[in-house]
Amino acid sequence: MKKKLIAGNWKMNGSLAANETLVKAVVAGLPASLTCDVAVCVPAPYLAQVQTLCAGTGIDLGSQDVSAQASGAFTGEMSATMLKEFGVRYALVGHSERRQYHGETDEVVANKAKAALANGITPVVCIGETLAEREAGQTEVVVKRQLAAVIHTNGHCISEIVVAYEPVWAIGTGKTASPEQAQAVHAVLRAQLKAATDKADRIKILYGGSMNAANAKELLAQPDIDGGLIGGAALKAPDFLTIIRAAA
Repeated sequence: MKKKLIAGNWKMNGSLAANETLVKAVVAGLPASLTCDVAVCVPAPYLAQVQTLCAGTGIDLGSQDVSAQASGAFTGEMSATMLKEFGVRYALVGHSERRQYHGETDEVVANKAKAALANGITPVVCIGETLAEREAGQTEVVVKRQLAAVIHTNGHCISEIVVAYEPVWAIGTGKTASPEQAQAVHAVLRAQLKAATDKADRIKILYGGSMNAANAKELLAQPDIDGGLIGGAALKAPDFLTIIRAAA
C-alpha cells in the first residue's frame, strides 16, 4: 500500500518570521511515527530558509513552479537544476492559477513536467475543470485532455509523476467537491494512467480543491484519493497537522 502525500501550497504568502513559526509548529506536532509523506511548496524567495527549517524533519521541500527551459535568457524563471540545489523534491506544474493568470497551455505544463523529471524532481501535475466546464458536462473531457498532454510528452517516465486533481471551482471558494464527486474524477484519471503505464498503481493522485481539517478524513478514505494538495489550511499549523493525521 503506497503512502499518502500531504503537500501544502503556501501560494503567495509568508514572511521570514511567519515561515519559521509555521514550520516549527508543524514539526513539533508531527506524529512520532509519520506514515504519510509531507511536503510544503513555498514561494521561491523562501526556498533556502525553508530548506534549513525542514532539514532532518521528514518534511520535503517543494517549489510552486519550474521552468521548461534549462538556462538562458528567461528572466524570472527558475530551472530545475537551480531548484535541485535547494533540495527541492517536488515542483507544482500547471496549477490552475498559472493556467488562468499566466496563460500556461497543456503543452507548456507537459514540458515543465519533463524538465522536472529530467532533474530528479517529482512534478505535481495539477489538472481540473472550471465551474462552467463542469456545468456543461465537460469535466471528464477536460481533465483527460490535460493529463493526456503530460502522458504524451513524458512517455514511460509518467509513472514518476504525482497528479493533483483540483476542480477550479473549489479552489479558495470554500466549496469542495463531495467525496463521491472527487472519487469519480480520480477513478477516471486512474483508468487513464493504467492505459498509459503498467506502473499506474504507484502514481499518487491528490485532491486539491479546498481540502481542510473538517473534510480531509472523508476525502482521504476514498479508494483513489492518495493525498491532498492543501492551500489555505497549510498556513495554519493545527489544521495542516489534522490533515496529516487523517492521512496516517
